Amino acid sequence: MGVQVVAMVDDLMDRSKVSVAVPDVRFARTADGCAGADVVIIDLAKHGAVVAEVRAAVPNARILTFGPHVDDVAFANARADGADATLARSLFFRDPAAAIATGGS
Repeated sequence: MGVQVVAMVDDLMDRSKVSVAVPDVRFARTADGCAGADVVIIDLAKHGAVVAEVRAAVPNARILTFGPHVDDVAFANARADGADATLARSLFFRDPAAAIATGGS
């Protein structure tokens, strides 16, 4: 069985890019919707406030977040709330599959 990826991404263009990179991705809008995930991708611009909830809902999942490169506060908050990696949006979308595979490092 492969890695189960869940994405909290609302923007349709972003969803499309993630779906191309990870065809079996599941999209969620709540922390509870991330149940069973091995990797959770979170768009900080829309879902930054739920990183801690996601960490609590799926404590063993790797949480990968992305957001505007100038939003240092969102990145710091995400890390403090349990995100394993924070990436500038441009870096994440340069190669989403690689970011997921490497954990954003």
